[in-house]
Amino acid sequence: MLINVDFALFHWINELANHLVFLNGTMRFLAQYAPYLFGVALLVYWFTFKTPHRMMVLEAVITVCIGFIISWGLGHLFYRDRPFVGHTVIQLIHHDPNASFPSNHALGAFALAAILWLHHQKYRVLWMVLAVLIAISRVWTGVHYPSDILAGALIGAGCAVGVHKFIRSRKLPGIFMQAAIIFYEKWEQKLGLKPVAQTKTKMAKPTSSVQIKSRR
Repeated sequence: MLINVDFALFHWINELANHLVFLNGTMRFLAQYAPYLFGVALLVYWFTFKTPHRMMVLEAVITVCIGFIISWGLGHLFYRDRPFVGHTVIQLIHHDPNASFPSNHALGAFALAAILWLHHQKYRVLWMVLAVLIAISRVWTGVHYPSDILAGALIGAGCAVGVHKFIRSRKLPGIFMQAAIIFYEKWEQKLGLKPVAQTKTKMAKPTSSVQIKSRR
């Protein structure tokens, strides 16, 4: 029953490519290139040279890595063909016929959007909207079923919330992350990548890992 609903919903969204042709170019961009905007955002936050932003970026990287490991395991345990493998679909972008479940694009987009949301960053609502559009575009372009998207989104957002709470409820993760940033910044200064006037990162007190918050 659920499989039939999933398939029917896929066809309804995928068929929009025939009815709303003027949106196909946008959907191609969202499905293929929009996820890189999250990467650009993380780079921008990293090179603000602010410790809270760098802590957030490390948290985002950890979250996505954990999410992709979970996705890899589920993809092998519950292998599912892409929609275009067994059905006639409107396929707007090229994709290898590998595992469809869960969607790594949805996972990554929602994981990063959730991290930005949890850190109360400016434009966090727009980042969440972008994640939703990326998810829809993957169905629109014919490379994922809706359930693939839903699973990826839940895994991504779930990992973001879990990692965020874990880091802030324990002392050691925050201390190790700050230590990694300090080590990196020493090399950054030697290579001349960091402005001389920029304040050096200092190790916080043991209890500060609970108090770390990103600045707007």
